[in-house]
Amino acid sequence: MKFKKPPLTIDDQIQLLRQRGMDIPDPDRARRYLSHISYFRLRGYWIPFENKENGKDHHFMDGTTFDAVLNLYIFDRKFRLLMLEAIERIEISFRAHFANELGVAYGSHFYLDPNYFYRADLHENLLNSLGSEINRSTELFIEHYNKTYDDPALPPIWASAEVMSFGQLSLWYKNLKTRHDKNRIAIPYGIDESLLRSFMHHLTFIRNITAHHGRLWNRRMTITMRMPRKPKALAAMLNPDATRYVGNTVIMLGYFLQLISPGTSWPHRMHQLITNSPGIRPTAMGLQKNWQHLPLWKVPDGNR
Repeated sequence: MKFKKPPLTIDDQIQLLRQRGMDIPDPDRARRYLSHISYFRLRGYWIPFENKENGKDHHFMDGTTFDAVLNLYIFDRKFRLLMLEAIERIEISFRAHFANELGVAYGSHFYLDPNYFYRADLHENLLNSLGSEINRSTELFIEHYNKTYDDPALPPIWASAEVMSFGQLSLWYKNLKTRHDKNRIAIPYGIDESLLRSFMHHLTFIRNITAHHGRLWNRRMTITMRMPRKPKALAAMLNPDATRYVGNTVIMLGYFLQLISPGTSWPHRMHQLITNSPGIRPTAMGLQKNWQHLPLWKVPDGNR
């Protein structure tokens, strides 16, 4: 079918939303937001307000207001920023463990040797990609190495790991040959390598959504993570019936952050954001019905 929908002016967009049943008492305010956010981006946030039972395409449930949609958008923006904060800290920790554990075990340039990796073709591709990143890098530590040393051509792992993208780092870890080497990095987090590998892959997907300002709070995920059985305290907080939603990711992020930085205020801030946001249904995010009573949120007052 050929696409035939014409572009609409912002005034036309407001008129269409009103025709579909959205209450817009202040059209000037709506006009300002639509001009700076865009109709198409906001559309993802009013889908939950659409009436699926009246037979009319894209019509809203009674009482739907522009402010309710906007509040959902603002919540998701704050939610993404908190998620990105956690992912940054976990990525940096994962990067440090990868470089430290394997560098000490096998030497400064072990990553150049394909014998430490499962697939030689993937290792070659990762090495070529890393070389390109290093050549483009303007980091002072990379410039210092290039000016000072010519053998090996690439810097030691603790420097090279710093210019790997999160996605590349996840693939380097996945391609390690032995479970023993993968567990060198996983054990400090209290989990096994298969769970860490799955979670890091999942986090690269989540990070890409947040970095591109995509809707996150009730999104159905195409790349999920494995559900752990151990540690039991972690497994008990997760929701096995909502593996495609972000609630389990929130729990995992909180678990990692409490290991990396005991007493972190992140779980408390996340709890407060969800609790204090009107119109948010935590179960639509994939959290358990008793989510407020999970031990994850219990942070000492002095660390808030």
